Amino acid sequence: MVNTKYRLKAILSDIRFWIILFFLIRLIGITNPPLESGHNWRQSLTNMIARNFYEVDSNILYPRIDMAGDKSGIIGSEFPFFNYLIYIVSSVFGYTHWYGRIINLIVSGFGAYYFYLLVKNLLNKKVAFNATIILTLSIWFTFSRKIMPDTFSVSLVIIGLFMAYKYLFTGNLFSLILYFIFCSLGVLCKIPALSLLGIAVIPLFDKKIPRQRKFIFYSISIGGLVLIYLWYFQWVPHLLEKYQYQLYFPKGIVEGFSEIKKLFPETLEKFYFSSLQSYLAFCCFIGGLVILLHHNNRYIYYTLGVVTLVFLVFILKTGSVFPLHNYYVIPYTPIMALVAGLFINKIPQKYATLLLVIIGIEAVANQQHDFFLKKNDTKVLRLEYISGEYIEKDKLVVINAGPSPQQLYFLNRKGWTIDDNKLNQHKLNELISRGAAYLVIHKPSHLDTNRFSLIYTDSDFDLYRLINIE
Repeated sequence: MVNTKYRLKAILSDIRFWIILFFLIRLIGITNPPLESGHNWRQSLTNMIARNFYEVDSNILYPRIDMAGDKSGIIGSEFPFFNYLIYIVSSVFGYTHWYGRIINLIVSGFGAYYFYLLVKNLLNKKVAFNATIILTLSIWFTFSRKIMPDTFSVSLVIIGLFMAYKYLFTGNLFSLILYFIFCSLGVLCKIPALSLLGIAVIPLFDKKIPRQRKFIFYSISIGGLVLIYLWYFQWVPHLLEKYQYQLYFPKGIVEGFSEIKKLFPETLEKFYFSSLQSYLAFCCFIGGLVILLHHNNRYIYYTLGVVTLVFLVFILKTGSVFPLHNYYVIPYTPIMALVAGLFINKIPQKYATLLLVIIGIEAVANQQHDFFLKKNDTKVLRLEYISGEYIEKDKLVVINAGPSPQQLYFLNRKGWTIDDNKLNQHKLNELISRGAAYLVIHKPSHLDTNRFSLIYTDSDFDLYRLINIE
């Protein structure tokens, strides 16, 4: 009996048990297409690029989308490594909608584990355990199973940072190579993950690390930054100039500050709720900040200061996008989880365990809806049938679906997706002259379609063959 109790305690205190448990929980609905209410548009866009690698051109330097109308669809975007992994899996098993979910979940699981290892080595095991539990229950809980590169990119950087630590304190050259690969890919996949590299200031102040090792480490780091610069500031502008399709619009610092100021309550919400998905966890974060005020570990001050400063610049560069999209806070979530873990570390173990249980219940309750599809959401799947039966693969399509690529993605046709109130006869004639052959109407619509030939209709969608009506 005593031996069984000891084994159970050992299992429950092993972070790998919890990471695997949360991994299994998040397998619920893992084969769902990108239809959940939260961020289906961004997931559809990720899949759209991956599917075009699979169906059109597998050159990773030329990501392309379907909603550029008669243009090539090649865009300047983040480095499409995540999309390319979906393409590789599709090349083996055939394309389907959900591969990105399982890829992200696996990589994010390893990201959580290496976060634990990194914090354990920098601070201690108890802080690492508490912080990793909070991270896993945070916004990480749902976004690690979405077809989006956010937790994916942060996970790559975290793995890379652990390899950097291993190199700096052991001199293992293979770990240095892995640091370069993982951190470079992580930031290339999503440039906000760059803020976490602020942790790399620690070696500057550690006298136990040989100077030569520091020099090699920072030289390699500069090499990674050069790759990131070449992609985002040389190649992406080239793609924009040549193929004339812009998807992202970064802001200047002043413009970004002006937009953030108008949305200040929404900006704050990203920190006090969206990030950790628990008000109680946020209270622990505040408690951790208070503890840090009385902490004499300058490494922690330098690290948090640099990471926070870089992340603040990122917030200003995104402007209104940051307060209007909760997932942009993900690169800072590991820092908040770490600080909250510092607070819980000061609480007696039995109360700390109870606190983590309550945080877990609150966080999961706030996110469980994301695992299930509403019946009304699944009607979009009908578009796959409509296009398969009635629209030739090489024909361009117009759909009144607004700026979201979701419906055009499920049509699996190239064309234009336009707000219904901006779609009129003059606009349609312009698009017809550019090659548009079919019009899909997502009901209801104000558009007069009497002059077009109706070839399919149901309760949600109408499909018309287009002709110029001037």
